[in-house]
Amino acid sequence: MDEVASKIVDILKKHMKEPRDDIALSTELQDLSIESLDLAMIVFDIEDTFGIEIPYNANEDVEDFKTVGSVVDKVRALVEASSGGAAAAKA
Repeated sequence: MDEVASKIVDILKKHMKEPRDDIALSTELQDLSIESLDLAMIVFDIEDTFGIEIPYNANEDVEDFKTVGSVVDKVRALVEASSGGAAAAKA
C-alpha cells in the first residue's frame, strides 16, 4: 500500500469500534461495521488529512465509497485535482 492508502486505512482503524489488521484495498466498507456517524467523522478526518473537500451524495456516490480501494482512488483524484487547480491558479 502506498502512503495515501496507508493513511486512509489508519483513519478507518481510528474510527472503528473494533479495529482490524486485515484491511485491504478490496475490503468493502460495509464489512468494517462502520456506523453512519463514524463514516461522517472518517470523511472529515480524510478531508483534514489531505486538504481536500469530498463531495458526497449517498444516492449518487455509492460506488466511490464501496471498498477501501475506491475511497483511496477518489481521494487520489481529489488531491490531484486540487494540486492541479492550485498550480493553474498560481500560473
